[in-house]
Amino acid sequence: MLLNTCSPLPSLIDQVKTLGELRVATRSGPLSYYLAQDGTPQGPEYDFARRFADELGVTLKITPMRSYGEIYAALSSGRVHLAAAGLKVPQRAISGIEFGPTYQRVREHLIYRRGATRPGSLADIGNGELEIAAGSAHSKVLSAAREQLPELVWVEDATTNSQALLEGVADGTIDYTLADSTEFAFAHDVHPDLRIAFDFPGSQSLAWAASDRYPEFRQAMGAYFATLNADGELAAIVNRYYGHSEDAQLAEAPDFMRHLQNRLPLYKKWFEEAADESSQDWRLLAAIGYQESKWNPHAASGSGALGLMQLTMQSATAVKVADPVDPRQSIFGGARYFHRLYEKIPAHVPEPDRTWFALAAYNIGYGHLEDARVLAQRAGRDPDSWDDVREFLPLLAQEQWYTQTENGYARGWESVHYVDSVRSYVDLLEWVATGSPVGRNGPALN
Repeated sequence: MLLNTCSPLPSLIDQVKTLGELRVATRSGPLSYYLAQDGTPQGPEYDFARRFADELGVTLKITPMRSYGEIYAALSSGRVHLAAAGLKVPQRAISGIEFGPTYQRVREHLIYRRGATRPGSLADIGNGELEIAAGSAHSKVLSAAREQLPELVWVEDATTNSQALLEGVADGTIDYTLADSTEFAFAHDVHPDLRIAFDFPGSQSLAWAASDRYPEFRQAMGAYFATLNADGELAAIVNRYYGHSEDAQLAEAPDFMRHLQNRLPLYKKWFEEAADESSQDWRLLAAIGYQESKWNPHAASGSGALGLMQLTMQSATAVKVADPVDPRQSIFGGARYFHRLYEKIPAHVPEPDRTWFALAAYNIGYGHLEDARVLAQRAGRDPDSWDDVREFLPLLAQEQWYTQTENGYARGWESVHYVDSVRSYVDLLEWVATGSPVGRNGPALN
C-alpha cells in the first residue's frame, strides 16, 4: 500500500518503537553473545545492544545466527533491524548493507607460547606449525604475505575456531596462530602463557551493520555510540570483557595456607552450619568459597557475581539472599544453590561423579553441563562419568560443537579447571584437619 500511494517508508526508529522491540542479529560466542552460568545473557555486543534498546524504550530481541552470510541476509530481508556481532568493516562494500560508526579497532597478532623462541616475522617461524580457522579473515593476511614469502605454509582447519586454536598454542599442540587483539585479550586471562610475537600492519574497525534503506538509522547509531563513549560506558564494557578480570587476579592470589589461618576461621562455623542444612560436607563448601573468592566477602567479578560464594543477583534471588556481600548470607545461599544443582543431577549418577557434575554446574550452569553430557552420549561415551564428560566440556567453546547444543557457547575448559581446583582444596582442607589427605575421590557426601 505504501508503494501504491508513494508514501515514504517510516523511519526504522519509528518502526522499532511501534513494534516495541529491537531485533538484533548476532553470533553466539565469547566476543558477542552467550549465556552465563545462571542463564543470563552476556557478551560485549549484548551489553551494547541492551543499552541501545533501553535508550529507545523498547525490549531487546536477540537472534543468534550461524554465519555472517545469514546475518546480512536477515538485514536485507528486514527480519532484523541491526547486526551486532563483532563485525569487521570490509574493504569492499556489501550490497544493501551499511555499517555504523567504528566503536573499536582491533589488530592482528601472531601468537606463540611463553618459553618458545619468539619469531620476529613470518619468515622466522621456519618449520613451526601455523594454524588458523578456515574461512577466517586471517587467511587474507597470510595469502598477502605469501607474495613475499612463497615458502610460507599454514593449515586452515574447518573444524575449529580462534579460541580453540589459542588454547592449542597454550597447551603446546600448535606452535603458532593468528588472533585479533580482542580474541587474544579474552584468551590470555585463561591462558597466561600465551604471548604476542608481533603485530601485523594496520588495524580493522568493528561496527554494527544495518540495511542501507534507512540512512537515518546510521545517524541514530552514531549518536548512541558517541554518548556511550562520552559517558565512559563504552570503555567500561570493553574493559569488562577484554581487560584483566577480577577472577584472574583472584586466581593468582598466593598462599592458601595464609588464607587458611587468617580468613577461614572467620567463616568456618557458617560453612559447617550451612553444610548441615544442605546435607553437604563443609570442606566442599569451603573449597567452593575459596575457589570463588579466596574467602573474600567483598569479591566482585566482571560478570556481576558478588561475595564470598560469587552469587549473581539472579542466583541470589533464587536462593533468597538479600545481600550477597554479607558473608553469612552468601555462604548459606551458596550452599542452597549448590544443593539445588546437586539434586538436579540424576540420582543414578554414582558418587563422586554426581558431586563433580554439580561443581561444574555451579561454575558453568546446569544447561551447559547437560549439553556436554549430550555430546558425550552422542560420541558413545558415558554421560554419567565425569572422566568422560570433562573431555567434552571444552568443546562448548568451539563453534562446530556449541552450535549443536541447546544452550550455545560456554567456556567449558574453565569448568574442568574449576572442578580440579575445588577437589584440590578439599584435599588440602582434609589434610590440614587430619594429617591424611582424602585423595582424588574427595570426601563422602550424604
